[in-house]
Amino acid sequence: MVRERLKHGFSGLLLLAVWLAILLAAPILAFLNSAPRRPPIELLFALPILIFLAKGFFVVAPNQAKVLQLFGGYVGTAKLPGLRWANPFYSKRKLSLRVRNFESAHLKVNDANANPIEIASVVVWRVVETAEAVFEVDDYENYVKVQTEAAVRNLATSYPYDSHDEAVPSLMATAGPVAEHLKQEVQQRLAKAGVEVLEARISHLAYAPEIAAAMLQRQQAGAIIAARQKIVEGAVGMVEMALAMLAGKGIVHLDEERKAAMVSNLLVVLCGERGAQPIVNTGTIYQ
Repeated sequence: MVRERLKHGFSGLLLLAVWLAILLAAPILAFLNSAPRRPPIELLFALPILIFLAKGFFVVAPNQAKVLQLFGGYVGTAKLPGLRWANPFYSKRKLSLRVRNFESAHLKVNDANANPIEIASVVVWRVVETAEAVFEVDDYENYVKVQTEAAVRNLATSYPYDSHDEAVPSLMATAGPVAEHLKQEVQQRLAKAGVEVLEARISHLAYAPEIAAAMLQRQQAGAIIAARQKIVEGAVGMVEMALAMLAGKGIVHLDEERKAAMVSNLLVVLCGERGAQPIVNTGTIYQ
């Protein structure tokens, strides 16, 4: 694996001063040493030198790098901003180190319950290892695109679309852990390309159109069942508390039959969708 080596080159301003000095001195010397019918030898020597030195100048912008190569071999990477100068025989490839983002297409995959869903993601990334980005993969930008979509597909098969059990993570409910999982998944795939993943999140999530209506009904039914379960659990707890308080304070003593009737009445009141209509008993508790 090719690892990044820093090679900023020489200060371009210093070499520019030398270049300008040669450029100004050559015509002056040619004029002072001119003789009848003699070609300006100084200019003939200075011109190739100036052209050769000019090919070594390059500019590095902030958050930009230049990968230097000599006859195909990797020499180093210049990251220091400003006007720089290096061996004119070096080839200089510009590489952006700025933060970039990529939004994947809407992918149609199956979730952990084999339900077809549509999912897309946004990945914020940047290049941190220029040598790996240039030499380890053919096209690092396309590599980011392909590997991100592969990671999103793998993520979708690891979680259900939705879950009414809080202990079971889902794509819809647990956004934080799912986003962290996606970030780690993408980072693991892009490490060999010298890319650092700063953030990864799901940007689109929906059931596939062909099952959207049916899954909506199923989701509503599941929500109703989950709500009913919570209501029943709460009602049972309230009934248990009421019986315990009545017995503890000695307000009334009920036999098992009357306890069963009271439990039935309380559950109807607590679990019913409509308000209960009270019936006033003017006789004894047994009539």
